[in-house]
Amino acid sequence: MSDNGKVSGKIHSRFLGRDVLCARWGWYGQPVLLFPTAGGDGEECDRFKMIYVLKDLIQAGRIKVYSCDSIGGQALSERRTQPPGYFPRMQSLFDAFIYHELVPWIRKDCESEDIGIVTAGASIGAFNAVAALCKHPDVFTHAIGMSGTYNIKKWLEDDDLGLDYYLSAPMDFLPNLGDSKQLDLLRQRFVLLPTGEGPYEDPSESWNMGQALGAKGIPNRVDFWGEEYRHDWPTWREMLPHYLDQITR
Repeated sequence: MSDNGKVSGKIHSRFLGRDVLCARWGWYGQPVLLFPTAGGDGEECDRFKMIYVLKDLIQAGRIKVYSCDSIGGQALSERRTQPPGYFPRMQSLFDAFIYHELVPWIRKDCESEDIGIVTAGASIGAFNAVAALCKHPDVFTHAIGMSGTYNIKKWLEDDDLGLDYYLSAPMDFLPNLGDSKQLDLLRQRFVLLPTGEGPYEDPSESWNMGQALGAKGIPNRVDFWGEEYRHDWPTWREMLPHYLDQITR
């Protein structure tokens, strides 16, 4: 164990049929599930100094950070070399891994059977963070989607757009979400959608996601950080400590 409380290891997923690298930093506090960017692994956030900028919150016992391999993001990157429907199917299995296998692992580590979890991520990680909360508001309480890409349909072929895709993409399933326990719980959750306005950012993605959430009465806020913030790790290293500090006060 290191001085930031790091523990890492592999969980064998019965859904994915493979081992998934999972890691945790910290000892006590609010659990935060931090999704990697597109093809990132469970330790990406450490290599890119995100854990370093979160160290004050970690060492104060306010947060414990968890991460895992981005199986869905990796499948999106590999889609052109795979048969039709590959990415949506893998994204669906990744969601099953998160809900049925990783969440129990996190809760066991927190010594709580029902502790609520914050999700966070940047770029494709933001898509996963928001999608996880929208699908499972019984588990996740807040989502922080930084510089998010939420309209993934633009990268897919018609053959990809089946039920697995529909059930994975909040921009698609939220408009048709009727009165239900899921929607009732979502209206008690909160989604933060910060985005830069500099190179390689697309603020309209966050704005459109916020509108889809708001149309269903789901509390959210879109924050524009300005043209000096580009689609890159320095931006996200400023954003995430700022918002986690607010959430965990």
